[in-house]
Amino acid sequence: MNDARSHHAQATIPSLDGIRAISVLIVVLGHSGLESLIPGGLGVTVFFFLSGYLISTLMLVENKRTGSINILKFYARRVFRLMPPLFVTLAIAYALTYVGLLSGTITIAGLSAQILYFANYYGLFFDPGNTVPDGTGILWSLAVEEHFYVFYPLIMIGLLASGIGHRAIAAVLATACLAILVWRFHLVRLPDFVSERTYYASDTRIDSIIYGCLLAILVNPVFEMKRVTNRMTSIQWMILAIAVGALLLTFIYRDNVFRETIRYSIQGLALMPLFYFAIRFHDEQPFRCLNWRWMMTIGTYSYAIYLIHYVVIRFLTKSIPMIAAKSLFLFPAALLISIAYAATIDRYVDRYFRQIRRNLRSET
Repeated sequence: MNDARSHHAQATIPSLDGIRAISVLIVVLGHSGLESLIPGGLGVTVFFFLSGYLISTLMLVENKRTGSINILKFYARRVFRLMPPLFVTLAIAYALTYVGLLSGTITIAGLSAQILYFANYYGLFFDPGNTVPDGTGILWSLAVEEHFYVFYPLIMIGLLASGIGHRAIAAVLATACLAILVWRFHLVRLPDFVSERTYYASDTRIDSIIYGCLLAILVNPVFEMKRVTNRMTSIQWMILAIAVGALLLTFIYRDNVFRETIRYSIQGLALMPLFYFAIRFHDEQPFRCLNWRWMMTIGTYSYAIYLIHYVVIRFLTKSIPMIAAKSLFLFPAALLISIAYAATIDRYVDRYFRQIRRNLRSET
């Protein structure tokens, strides 16, 4: 799902493709009927975090290199990265729905909401009947990211231009995370509250992106890659174990108020050391698998895989009903089809826009 992919960044930031791969595999596993065992929502949260981390890193590098951030080029790069695969995926989903091979409904309002990145609020407040093609509901997460990135670059430009320093910028972002947490607590206490309100809405989920921004600004592992030591200390191993334990706690503890409020905050905080160590110490044993070639390939394809995988799953379960009860068959079938689709997109669609995105990068 991560739409902030940069070939330049990937050449210099280890483990990111592997993290993308694990995230999208978690999501596909969850949607394949294994949600009770595999927390598919965690994959989305990791994508949010990674997006904030990578884009903030690219912004910091650009600002250091050129003295500014070209906002128009930033938005243009996102359009040329996101829209072509999205249009192709929606065309397939709506065509399958039109001929009756996919459940769901076709409406101008639903299509417009998905194209204009309003899918999350459209589903929450304007479409209780879910009048979109089956499997395209996952586009809520793209809406969350794009709502954040409408404002974040402008805020970063202002903060960097003010000269207040990275720690002060981080304090502003941390305050935003705290405010969002308080807002979630407020919503949970309302008499008509439903969990979908905090799970899908941008105003309750963008802190998962901001935590990634905080890592990039405060202790960016990329800027520490040239340090002499390449081995983790015992204290760092302890921090890693605590972070993993904190993540596990967010799935074990089932209290509804906890799950819809502080759970997202704990996950964001826990991902900070996990990302730091995975990038900074990518040669350590727990993280080597993230840089295996096949993992990097899946990570490269992760955005297109994310776009199509649930459409494939819903298509297979409608066309072959017996497969719906066989998650062990549904998952590999959906994954292989999604990978093939993503490879096709990469070769025949995205290849024409990669050079455009490169050309839109600010010159040194």
